[in-house]
Amino acid sequence: MHRLQARWYIDAYGKRKDANQMLLELAILDFNMVQSAHKRELQNVSRWWNKIGLASKLSFSRDRLMECFFWSVGMVFEPQYYSCRLGLTKVGALITTIDDIYDVYGSIDELKIFTDAVKRWDINAMKHMSEVLQVGFLALYNTINDMGYDTLVAQGTNIIPILAKVWGELTEAFFVEAKWNHINYKPALEDYLDNAWRSVSGVVILTHGYFLMNQDAKKDVTNSSMGKFDNLIKWSSMIFRLYNDLATSSDEMDRGKSVNAISCYMQEHDVCEQVARKYIKSLIDKAWKKMIEARVACPDDSKDPFIDMAINLARISHCTYQYGDGHGAPDARSKDRVLSVIFEPIREQEHYEPKLQQQ
Repeated sequence: MHRLQARWYIDAYGKRKDANQMLLELAILDFNMVQSAHKRELQNVSRWWNKIGLASKLSFSRDRLMECFFWSVGMVFEPQYYSCRLGLTKVGALITTIDDIYDVYGSIDELKIFTDAVKRWDINAMKHMSEVLQVGFLALYNTINDMGYDTLVAQGTNIIPILAKVWGELTEAFFVEAKWNHINYKPALEDYLDNAWRSVSGVVILTHGYFLMNQDAKKDVTNSSMGKFDNLIKWSSMIFRLYNDLATSSDEMDRGKSVNAISCYMQEHDVCEQVARKYIKSLIDKAWKKMIEARVACPDDSKDPFIDMAINLARISHCTYQYGDGHGAPDARSKDRVLSVIFEPIREQEHYEPKLQQQ
């Protein structure tokens, strides 16, 4: 169960007059114990984030480590997958930083050099980059290679080529959008989405999550074993993209980034933003149905925890973007949500008054 839902159910159950007080106490204890473990994990990954110094060295990029950790908890909250959460938080922070390099900082020529370097996973290509791009590339290169090394030691499998491949595909998708924005080109919605479900980063997140989760579970896996989840990954990513565009399109258009699902549909069909938003919401409904179909199509793997992770990616994207851009520009409601899941323990007295002892 998603941690936010768990807290809601405990709060709701605690208000019932017929609540089983023993069950309630156990639920509160369990929630607080898991939350305490998550706090320690956040402290751990915060040390890594401070050490690599991306937030201080790349002043134009968003510092969203907390939000990235919230995403990882939303995707896989079970205590036994602690190293998976840490890895996913690092991946999310790197994605956010590199996304800002493409959206805010780099020229087209610089971004082409950066994209080619990531696709080749070539440390020697750094000599052609500015200092800022060198910092971003080396942080990515070292962090992902470290993850690959840990998996090699734990499982005897070298996953670095697989991880490098999905990062290369992500930066290539970023570069396509950067070129579109550079010339103020809006493709047809279908063409946009064919690139955008990749550029939203779901494939990168879930690929890393697949290997990190199985590393925690001490389960040997191969890249080919992940192929059976391709449709699940695609439609989870599509939901992620469409929710993201609904929440961020207005701000993006205001600051000159004109390519998103809303703007593409508006131009293609010559309609207003309200009509476009209604249509994109209908696409979200269809994508959920497609994802459920993909889930049903793999009954032999019904107990594979990766399936829940992929579905939870779609769910946490809905949670994050439901009332606005809870990742890029978190408001008070978004911050309260993070506090309730990660920092604020449930107090027993919030739910019931102790029964008076019989005299």
